[in-house]
Amino acid sequence: MKIIQLHDKKFSVSIEADKIDKAVQVVADKINRDYDGKKPLFLIVLNGAFMFASDLLKKINIDCEISFVKLSSYAGTQSTHIVRELIGLDEALTNRYVIVVEDIIDTGITMENTIQKLMHLQATEVKIATLLFKPNAFEKEFTIDYIGMEIPNDFIVGYGLDYDGLGRNLPDIYKIIE
Repeated sequence: MKIIQLHDKKFSVSIEADKIDKAVQVVADKINRDYDGKKPLFLIVLNGAFMFASDLLKKINIDCEISFVKLSSYAGTQSTHIVRELIGLDEALTNRYVIVVEDIIDTGITMENTIQKLMHLQATEVKIATLLFKPNAFEKEFTIDYIGMEIPNDFIVGYGLDYDGLGRNLPDIYKIIE
């Protein structure tokens, strides 16, 4: 078992890169089918979703546009339950199909806030694509349209996810060792 240390915490491999790639392909295939002929706008949530978005969009074969927002709701290993918008959206969304690309959805607080803002901007449709979903942590009622994998409610790093800035560059996903 491969173990790494980031700051004061130790982590072990939880999901290997090849399994991540297969999950990304499944999500891409569904989006390609659902949005054939519709030219959606992919809205990538930074920082965490950058690796998932990069791999996902390489597998998307429909016409699309891409934009980015930067949101934050974590400090250390815990959600603050407060969504901070660090870099905002600068595209008009009226009558657009929007697919929000997120690395992980746990409580759902960040995504609920994002969906409300996007619908207020008159998007025709807002769908959610996430690599990882923690059903046991989820507190909200909205639909998550594209899920790569369901995972336990562990704190994880790697493949875009970090612990206080470290670990985003790891190709595998690691879970914290208690």
